[in-house]
Amino acid sequence: MSMTEAIRVALVRCGNLSESELARRLGISPQSLHGKMKRDNFHESDLREIAQALGLKLEISFVHPETGEKIS
Repeated sequence: MSMTEAIRVALVRCGNLSESELARRLGISPQSLHGKMKRDNFHESDLREIAQALGLKLEISFVHPETGEKIS
């Protein structure tokens, strides 16, 4: 799943929020957020801000593609 897809799922699960509402919470324009979502281009800091804006915890880990094992 791409980051954009994960963010869209989070928006639904956090109250069916719109991308515009997320942009407002982040203090950026909806166009700026849409561009990042379209390119699926997020920095770790972007993801941390998104998680905070949605009241979520961000976890980043490496996962072995064949076994699904998380590598710390």
